[in-house]
Formats: sequence, structure tokens, C-alpha cells
Amino acid sequence: MTEYIQMLRNRFIYEAKQKSFRQQPVDPFEFARTWAREGLPGEERAVRRLSEVLKREKPVVWPDEKIALIRTVPVLPELFTEEEQKKIHTKYYIHEKGKVCNITPEYSLLLDCGFDRKRAQISRLLKDGKGAKDDGFLRQLLRVLDAVEDFADRYRKAAEEAGNRTVAETFSVIPRKKPETFLQALQFLRLLHYCLWASYNYHNTFGRFDQYMLPYYKADVESGRLTRGQALELLEEFFISCNKDSDLYQGMQQGDNGQSIVLGGFDRKGNYQYNELSELCMKACEELHLIDPKINLRVGKKTPLSLYVRGSEMTKLGLGFPQYSNDDVVIPCLLHWGYSPEDAYNYSVAACWEFIIPGYGMDIPNINALSFPAAVQAAMPRLPECNDFDSFLNLVHSAIREQADRLIASVGEIYMEPAPMMSLMMRDCVENRRDISLGGRYNNFGFHGAGLSTAVDSLAAIRKYVFEDKRFSPEKMLDMTRKNFVGYETEDNLLRYEAPKMGNDDDRVDSLATALLDWFADALEGKHNSRGGIYRAGTGSAMYYIWYSQKLGATADGRHKGEGLACNYSPSLFSRCRGPVSIIKSFAKPHLVRVANGGPLTIELDDTMFRNKDSVRKVGMFVKSFIDMGGHQMQINSVDRDTILDAKKHPEKHRNLIVRVWGWSGYFVELDEVYQNHILKRMELKL
Repeated sequence: MTEYIQMLRNRFIYEAKQKSFRQQPVDPFEFARTWAREGLPGEERAVRRLSEVLKREKPVVWPDEKIALIRTVPVLPELFTEEEQKKIHTKYYIHEKGKVCNITPEYSLLLDCGFDRKRAQISRLLKDGKGAKDDGFLRQLLRVLDAVEDFADRYRKAAEEAGNRTVAETFSVIPRKKPETFLQALQFLRLLHYCLWASYNYHNTFGRFDQYMLPYYKADVESGRLTRGQALELLEEFFISCNKDSDLYQGMQQGDNGQSIVLGGFDRKGNYQYNELSELCMKACEELHLIDPKINLRVGKKTPLSLYVRGSEMTKLGLGFPQYSNDDVVIPCLLHWGYSPEDAYNYSVAACWEFIIPGYGMDIPNINALSFPAAVQAAMPRLPECNDFDSFLNLVHSAIREQADRLIASVGEIYMEPAPMMSLMMRDCVENRRDISLGGRYNNFGFHGAGLSTAVDSLAAIRKYVFEDKRFSPEKMLDMTRKNFVGYETEDNLLRYEAPKMGNDDDRVDSLATALLDWFADALEGKHNSRGGIYRAGTGSAMYYIWYSQKLGATADGRHKGEGLACNYSPSLFSRCRGPVSIIKSFAKPHLVRVANGGPLTIELDDTMFRNKDSVRKVGMFVKSFIDMGGHQMQINSVDRDTILDAKKHPEKHRNLIVRVWGWSGYFVELDEVYQNHILKRMELKL
């Protein structure tokens, strides 16, 4: 890391000097009340919101920086008044805040042409349309371009006043023109991403950064304008810029902001696309040791071991990434779900790990979640009626189907606020004169599948101790769970620590996981949502592993009422697994190609497993083995329990301690205690 980057990291990350420029928050409904009185439609309000936010922003440029932009407006305006929101909620299904979010724009639609060419395209459509009634949408897009250009001009002037010729020269080219250099392309991307946040479109990932930014990097390096080292420095400055305002971003916790990038991946000819820029991204993350951007590696059987070792070197640092996604599973699943081959091979990830298509996907991959333990619990009252285990399994099967039907029924006609800025970077929106909030090429909804291992372990315990060994009568098993194992401490210990568990490469146990996931996929197969899309099943949990556990009673695996569920696709929190290899064998067995909405095998490895180069190589082999076996996703935490415990007691000493939470990495001391405690509990699973 150069002295310049160290200085920037100190200024913006450790000292956070940019925060001193933040303005006092204003009433988020201030504009909405005016717009309501004027009777303005949502499309017009969305344009005005972006324009007003950018007008309120105060350009701040340091004399020595090369990539500018900070947020000074801490609270974004709402489009609708509270009363208007209530009316919308009574008529439509609202996902999260009702904003377009959690998707991947195709930045190159603006990046590779500049605003002048985009304006010319829109103007041609207006001329050809000859006054079509939907030309209003196109005119609104022109006003969005104007607002962003005006904002960029103000930054150019601020740079000139600060004596910063580099930033001033960059903004004299972009956004009107296509970037001429790698630096200008990075600043353009920062501007586009910034304006999406200013539009209240959150969790905007950077997509396949190493593919669409590669031409700019190569042009500079091959022409001699940049050395590889200079390019790395620029890249690191861009990555620092992603962390300047991340505390203002929408998310469940600090760090849950969707700033992910995808590296590598196979094309349709089988060529692996990890390149020199991909490697620089890895290097930049290693040197900076920041939570953003989060690295996702697309891999497959043909990916060389060296890249897994490379990823493990990064994991060793305790960043909680890279996360791995298996093209050999994901792409066939996307094809099965109706994605075109061209799009399937170009997949990216949404905010955490759900798969989505840049520029085309208006999918909502985290619209809700199915609880596998709840399905088992729903069948428990009828356990005494069952003469054999298969009869009980049939009840669980029905409960999964019924729960899936309820989830589908809960998602009615959906409403999302208009997103004109985002529409400029989503294909077909301009040509079709249609805002992306109304849908794109793909409009599929994804359901997570939470608590799988708890459900599997519960079923395995019921099969063994009720129907095979007959150690407990059905009535006793039911009574134990109803009483939260009070008075049944001996039996509870048996169920928690000695009963069969998923993660031990036990085919009989693991076959239960296969059945549950197949039933989940079956329950969604052929069903369509209000936008004509399908429902996608997945093995992720997002925050549901916390939410569902708090409401769930005691389960037959010995888990107590309110105790946590495993994060994502992982062994239960009190499993005694034989070791890492047995875990990946178990979790690679289900038909994951049917449930690839996203949801990684999440494992905590003690940091002693990264003690030297040989150990790191073994971790790389471990990850590769899971992928080669057919695992679809994996993420690993390198952790030290003593350090985590000390961070709870003395947070001031561990401000920069990073952990993987569910699909994102954050600073441990900034997490709510419920997430801190869950991470500590996960670490008890010694491997």
C-alpha cells in the first residue's frame, strides 16, 4: 500500500473527516407534502427527488484526492406522505421500503457512451415517437441526465476552487463523454453509484466489475499511461470511496449495504474470465482490509486450485470473503428457470448472494423465507397418530407445501416506486418507454429456506428414537418439546449432542435434507407471481435465521425455545461434526441445482487453520472439493474466539475487526448484540 493510499484510508476511514460536512437532517416528508398538494404522480416525484437531493448536496473536494464525491445529505426524502403510503399499502404488496433495490444495474449502458450519446438516443426515440403518450417517461429521463450533469459541474467547479486539477479535468469529460482513462471510468462509476443512492435505490451491487471495467484498465496499461502499480492505487482509492458513506446506506446492520463485486466466471465457450483486473481487485481488498466492496468469486470444476488458494489467502485476513459461487450448479439452475443462455452465463449476485442478471433482472430474490423447522413443528401434534416414520414425513411434506402456498398467497400485486435513474442502466427500459419499477425481462421472486439443519436433525432424531429404537414414545417426544425439555434434561442432552446430525456424511441423515429441499422446489414449481415471473427456492436465510428462531418453540433435535438457527446452509449450532470434510460431503448431496436462489454453506474456521502457506493451501483444497462435489456456494470466516470475546468487552480496541454475518461482512463492534452472540455461538462448532 502506498503512502498516498494510507493517507486516504486514515482520512476517510479511521478519522472519517468527511462526516464533518454532513448537513442537519431535514423532515423526510417535506417534499412529499408539497407534491401531494400539487397532485404529482410518482414518476414526476422520483425525478424531482433526485434533482432536489443533488441540489442540496454540498460538493467537497480535497486538493490531493483523485476520486471525489461524499454524501452531505444524510436523510433522503420520501416520495409519498405517510397517509399516501398507507393507501398504497392497502392496495399493494410492499417489499421492504417499496423502493427498487437489491439488483445489479448495467453501468456500462451509461459508462460506455456518456450522457451525450444517451441523450441523443432518447431524442431520436422522441422524434420517432411523434408525440406518443408515453414520451413523458423519456422526457423525465432527459431531466435526470440534466440533474446529474449539473451536479457533476458543481463538483468540477469545487475541484477548481480547491486547486485539484485531476478531479476538475475528470469532471470536464464525464459524465457527458465516455471516459478516456481508467481513472475517469472509476470516477464515472462512483458518480453513477452515488446517484442511485441519492435516488433511494439501495443495495446496488457493482456486478461483474472485472469484465466491464477491463477495457479501460487495459487501454491505460497497454498505452503506458498507467503502470500496474498506479492502476492498483487508483483501484484502492475507488474502494475507499465505497466506504466513505456506507454508514448512511440502507441495511439491517452497518455493512449490509450490497456493495458487492463479482470476479471471474466461465463464458459459454468454457473460457475462465478471471483476469489481471480481477487479481488487482483481490490485491486491493487485501491491502485495504475494509468491509467494502465484498468479493464474490465465480468458480467451477475447471477453476485452478491456485485461485482457491488465492481466495484462502484473503480469507486468512478475516474479511469474511471471498464468497464462492459454482457456475456448474448456478448456470444450469438459471437455465431451468427460464433465463436465456447469454444471461445465465452473465449472472451476478444481488446484495448478499442471490443470483441476478445485470441490466435485465428485476427479480426480488429475497421476498420472503420458508422455515423448515416450522414445517416439522406443524406436523408434531399429529406425531402420535403416525404408525411409522414415513407417515410423519408425509405430514412434513404437506406442511412445506402449505407453508409455500401461504408465502405465495402473501405476495400479491406488488408496488415499487419509480426509479428513473436506475431505468437508464437497465436494458429495454428506454426503448420500451417503461420504468424498471414496472418490471424487466426477468421478474422472478426468491424464497429463502431457513433452518434446514435444525429440521433435518429433528427428523433424524424422531426417526431414530421414536420409530426405530423406540426409546421415546411419540407422546413423550411431543411432551418434551412442548415443555421446552424442562424435566427432561437427560433426554435433551442426548438429542442435542448424541443424536444423528447433518454434517457428518451420514447418507440416511443427509437424504432427509435432499427430500426437504426437493419438496420446497416442488412446492414452487410451475407457480407464477403477479408479474408473470416464477418463484425461486433457495438455501439462504438472510436475517430470518434470527427472526424465525425467536418465534420457534423447542425442536426435536434438543434445541430450546428461542435458541438460534444456523446461518444459511450450515450445520446446527450445537452439532458435533467429525470435521470440515464430513460437512462439505453432507452439504453437497442435495439436488442444489433445484434450489440455487442463493444461500452459501457458511463455516467458521479457527484462524489456526491458516497458520502457514501449507495450511492455507489445504483450505483452498477444501473449498475446491466442495465445489467439485457440486456445492453451489460457500463463505468462510477465519475467526479467533478469544479476540471476539475481547471485542465484546473492549470494543474500543477492535474497531476494525471484521466478521461475516450472513451474506455480508461488517465490523463486529458495530453489530447488534443478537448478531454478535450468534457469531460467537457459531464459533463453538469447532472444525
